[in-house]
Parts: sequence; structure tokens; C-alpha cells
Amino acid sequence: MIKQLTYIFLIFSLFSCSKKSDVDSSKVFKLNRYDNISSLDPINARTQANTWACNLIYNSLVKINNKLEIEPDIAKSWNISDDGRTYTFTLNNNVYFHKHKNFGKDSTRIVVANDFVYSFNRLKDPTFGGSGGWIMNNIENYTAVNDTIFEIKLKEAFPPFLGLISMKYASVVPHEMFKNGNDDFLKQPIGTGPFYFKIWEDNVKLVLRKNPLYFEYDDKGERLPYLEAVNITFLPEKNSEFLELIKGNIDMMADLDPSYKDEILNPLGELNPKYSEHISLVKSPYLSTVYLCFYLDHQESIDTRLREALNYGVDKDKIIKYMMKGLAFPADGGFIPKGLPGYSKKSGYEYNPAKARELILTYKKQKGNIKPIELTTVQEYVDICEFISAEMAKLGLPIQINVVPGPTMRDGKSTGKFSLFRANWGADYPDAENFLSLYYSKNFSPEGPNYSHFKNTSFDQLYEKSFLINNLEERAIIYSKMDSILMKSTPILPLFYDQTAVFLNKRVKNFQMSPIKLLDLTRVSKE
Repeated sequence: MIKQLTYIFLIFSLFSCSKKSDVDSSKVFKLNRYDNISSLDPINARTQANTWACNLIYNSLVKINNKLEIEPDIAKSWNISDDGRTYTFTLNNNVYFHKHKNFGKDSTRIVVANDFVYSFNRLKDPTFGGSGGWIMNNIENYTAVNDTIFEIKLKEAFPPFLGLISMKYASVVPHEMFKNGNDDFLKQPIGTGPFYFKIWEDNVKLVLRKNPLYFEYDDKGERLPYLEAVNITFLPEKNSEFLELIKGNIDMMADLDPSYKDEILNPLGELNPKYSEHISLVKSPYLSTVYLCFYLDHQESIDTRLREALNYGVDKDKIIKYMMKGLAFPADGGFIPKGLPGYSKKSGYEYNPAKARELILTYKKQKGNIKPIELTTVQEYVDICEFISAEMAKLGLPIQINVVPGPTMRDGKSTGKFSLFRANWGADYPDAENFLSLYYSKNFSPEGPNYSHFKNTSFDQLYEKSFLINNLEERAIIYSKMDSILMKSTPILPLFYDQTAVFLNKRVKNFQMSPIKLLDLTRVSKE
């Protein structure tokens, strides 16, 4: 009861009108994060909560649009050398930092190429403790040719490089905010984005205000953004977030929690009609693959025939229909999700329980009875794993479910403690290389993300060859071949390609969620 009263008081204090605001409430976008923001420094934009906030405050050289195309951001244009190693960026000359006293009497200044030199130095310097320094690993050097020309030279050609530096880690920050160490920046993070920092009470609320100097305009010549402010609260219980959306106290709720899934959606995955007057549902593809991963580098690794049987024997359509409310796409291809060049339906396994049973019987004739396979998962995905266990039991393959806490799962899959476990991988940047890199033999865990310890010479050769090809269509052909090699070797069982479900207050207009699940409110408005 005390806990409930605490939430009620918090909700009242955050949304009450006891103090008159200077901002029109119809121009304030309100959302909640049940997971706290740990940092507003872009070099720490590792979690989704941090990334969402940083995307509102900062800009990088380039950005990714909702069609997964690279667009200008602070760089208005760029050239790539014939060998694919040198990138020359021409900067906009009308991008200003948010106002702050550290800039002197003018309170701000224009971004110049040296600001990217400083920001990149800071990103790669381990003393700053950033989590994004890895994106600098293939950069040989970078320099400010003059105020508007910034040049980057790579150690080796890497065609997805522009997507890599679109990540918020590579955002520009001003050196003036660090003349006294990190203190000034921690108190007031300064960027160039559509909103500037106003208030942050850790684990309570974050308030951002419209940047009156933002450099982007709409097609009619109106300066963006349309909104006057963004208010983010941190109610920790997902059910509380749902109630706040229904009451109109927040404008957006991302994703779906099992606690209210059946209440807000009908069996077909459509919005419950009783909420349709005030809430709209926006579904969009999310570049993420949910899968089961087999650990191969062990004497007791699961036999190839049993791995194939699992790939044939799991009815993914049933998982999507009955357990996901239609909010995903069955993984009918390989590891590369739909929407990325390289995805191919030919790489995957069609549901074929007869073939699965045949493989299981063949194994039993040679090896005898099957020792139960342990499938490890976290509590959130127990229902899906239990469904898989029940389906495979009908075919003669016993599977036991092992439920562990999140930290145990992260440690176990990195160190090879689990022979079979549930996992997912979401795109950091929109190129299939981001997915296929998980199975490059030089990326074995725990140092890299190759949790399966899959190794294939042909796969590795194609992976290295792809770096030499700038043409995306040609590269996609190689990616498809790699995905096919991967699936024939069965180190994984792709279950589904994710989908984002966003529930919006109907007053919200022009909202779109990108396929890499990056929150952009630059062109959003409210009636």
C-alpha cells in the first residue's frame, strides 16, 4: 500500500498544474522510461534509455533516416576515396552549440571541424570511461583540414563506416565545457540537437527545452522542432506507465509488457477498441533477431542432427500468433532480419516436423536415448521456451528449461557455460555486417560477440571480402551467401525478427520509430 501511495504522489507531483508553466502543454511531449538514464554523455550512449535522450540533445556527422539511408547531419556532404579508406566531410556552417556561459559574451558559437577532433579524442581516451570507444578501433587518424573540412582515414576499408559513426557515441561536444574537468558538462550537457538540457533529477524526471537555434527547417521553411519541451519521467513499474498513458498523462508508451498485453490488444494483435478513441498503435519493423544459440566449442556440444531437428521442428508462426500477439515476423530466413540487404528466405528452414522427427530417430538409432537438452533463458521469455520444449517433446527431443537471472545469463553465454540459450541481437547500425560479425571466427567470446564459437573458413573469407566492396547490392549478395553458410552449419535457431509497438496519445502527430529504434522528436507535433 505504501508503495502504491508513493507512485500516486510521484505521478501527482510530476504532472500537477499547481505551478503555472511558461510552456503550452499542447507543445510538451511526455514519456516515461521505466529504466533509468545513467548518463547524458554521448560517449556513454550504450543503453536505449541513454541513447534516446542523447539523440534529442546531440548531433553527429551523419544520421540514418527511417528508410535506413545515410543522411547529412552536421556534415552536409562527404567524399570517399577510391580505396575506401579516406572520408572527407564538409560541415554545415550554421550549426550552433546550445547556449552556455562557458562560451563567453556570445553564449554560443558555430561548430567547427576541430570540435570533432576534440570529441573523437575524448571518445577514444579510456580515462573518460566511455562505452563507445570501440567504434574508433579501425580509425587510423583524423584531422581538421580547416574549420569546415574534417577528414578521417581508416586502417582498413569498411563500407558500413558511415552507419557506424551515425551512432550517438560520435556526437560532437564543445571543449569549453571541459576546461574545469567534467564538472560543467555533468551539470549541464551541451550539444547541438533539437532540444537543450534544462532539468535532470536522477530517477525522477528529465526536462529538455526547444533549441531556438537548431539548424534544421521543414519543407515550409519553419525552424524545427515543433515541440517546446520534452518531459521524461521514470516510473519503474511498467503497469504504472500503462495507466499513465490511458489517463493521458504521457504521450507515448514503447513496447508491450505481459502484465497488460491481453488488456490493450485483442487476439489478432490489434488495439482494444475501448482504447481506440484516445490511443493509436504504431507498428514498425525493428532490426533485431531473437534466436536460440548453440555453444559449439565443447565436447558435449549438441549434435548437428539435433540442431537441424530444432530448426525444422519449431512452429514459429504459432509463436508469433499466440505468444507475440502478431508483433513480430517469423524468422523464415537466416540471421539477417527482414529489411536489411542480404536477407534471404532461401537461407532459412521451413517448418517440417516430419523431417525433424526423422533426424531425431536417425540420431537415436546411432547414439541411443537422448539426454535432455538444457535450454537456458531469463524469466521474461520462459513462455516461449516452454512452448519450444513442448513442441519438441512431441517429436521425441527432450528439452529442460533452465531459468537464470539476467547477470547470470550474460556471464554464462560469454564464457560458454550454456549449451543452448535464448538470445537476441539488435542493429547498432543498418548493415548486415553488424549481424554477421557475430560469427566471424576472430570474434570468439568472451572478447567478442561470437557466443556460439562458430568457425568456418569460407564464411571468414567472404566476411573479409565484403570490406573491399562499396557497392551495397554486390555486398548484399555476399551477405546472403554468408547467411546461407551459417544456417547450414546450424549454430543458431532464428525464432523471429522483432517489431516495435508504440502506443501514442492520439494528439501526437508525425511520429515515426526508426528500424534501429532511435527516438526522434524533431518533426513531431501535438494537436
